[in-house]
Amino acid sequence: MSETAHFALEGNLMARPMLETLGPRHVAIIMDGNGRWATMRGRPRLFGHHAGARRVREVVEACPDYGVKYLTIFAFSTENWKRTQVEVAGLMSLFRRYIMKEMQAFVKENVRVRFIGDRPRLDAKLRALMDEAEDFTKHCTGVNLTIALNYGGRDEVARAAQRLAMDVKEGKLDPAEIDVETLPRYLDTCFLPDPDLVVRTSGEARISNFLLWQSAYAEYEFIDTLWPDFTPEELGRLCAAFGGRDRRYGAVKA
Repeated sequence: MSETAHFALEGNLMARPMLETLGPRHVAIIMDGNGRWATMRGRPRLFGHHAGARRVREVVEACPDYGVKYLTIFAFSTENWKRTQVEVAGLMSLFRRYIMKEMQAFVKENVRVRFIGDRPRLDAKLRALMDEAEDFTKHCTGVNLTIALNYGGRDEVARAAQRLAMDVKEGKLDPAEIDVETLPRYLDTCFLPDPDLVVRTSGEARISNFLLWQSAYAEYEFIDTLWPDFTPEELGRLCAAFGGRDRRYGAVKA
């Protein structure tokens, strides 16, 4: 089944009220604060990134406890290339080791792993590992973990527009039929429902070019916790708080 077909089969969950749980079905997290966490302990920034990577496993494993079916994490943005060469090289090495180390655990925990972002700029070994992880876990039916790697919301929309324009040029798509349901089929996230809840750690109150189109009606939580200190219990608290929110999608109560 193609990713687009899978998206259609899901019934466009982005616009459908949840019946199974009052909590968020899809949580997206901007994992911020690794560097500051390390600096506060007198350690190099990469020490914090390693601590943050270890935290991911705990959060993924806790998702079923709170009814979270989809977890999307922001690992590396298109803007993060501006960091020092040492930090970028260290992060790329961390991503490679993380994927190799966690693949068996993902299968054991029934976690399906997929990646979004612009892959060509990443090195060949990392891309191969990403492909391997996606193929190795494609049969898993538990939590859907999506890792945003070399990802930027504006970049994603631009690339989607290019693919859409090519289909128009080749006669596969009638420009008159393009509407708000068309573009999502060309986004990296075509296989995902839109996020219900977006969390940013570390006290920063900005979205940093993350899931710009998809988060149009998401609820946001900006919390002070640095990512390496983020616990499953805090995820549970945020999910519980989400259940008390009044989500009207532009409508008003009768």
